[in-house]
Amino acid sequence: MDLDEKDHFASLAKAVADNRDQTAFATLFDYFAPRLKSWLVKRSMKPDEAEELVQEVMAVLWHRAHLYDPSQSSLSTWLYRIARNRRIDKERRAKHRQLEISEDWFCLAEVPTADILLERAESDARVRAALEKIPDEQMQLVRAAFFLGQTHSEIASSTGIPLGTVKSRIRLAFERLRKALEEPASLT
Repeated sequence: MDLDEKDHFASLAKAVADNRDQTAFATLFDYFAPRLKSWLVKRSMKPDEAEELVQEVMAVLWHRAHLYDPSQSSLSTWLYRIARNRRIDKERRAKHRQLEISEDWFCLAEVPTADILLERAESDARVRAALEKIPDEQMQLVRAAFFLGQTHSEIASSTGIPLGTVKSRIRLAFERLRKALEEPASLT
């Protein structure tokens, strides 16, 4: 852009600011809109979003041309700065919306009532007591299967116990656990 073109754009912007000159605005729009759109698309904006943002930038020119000061910068610099700032604002709003969409992780879980907490504590105590009644040889296999995530074959291989024995000990442990949990809770 040469100096004459720079002065020409500044005079057109002044005409828009002072007289709401539609012809001057149309000239500026025709020149800057496609360039701004291209610039925004090169910065990873989708073409339709870039076009929408260019409309906003050109609306700023129409409504606030009086804020443009040719002694501070060229009109193109002023418009590109507005486009850059609007693009950044748009990205920030998009990130904020994403947070709002996944806002569930901000919410606290529903606080259980005292009677539910008491029931859970009693249930936990019953399960712990039932687990203590399981013989150690069975409990080791249950731990390997359910707390360490090992398959029955892996347990057999690591312990040297036959696969059928591993399966039957785990089954017996769960049978004991089920019977212990089916017994009525003692009222001590």
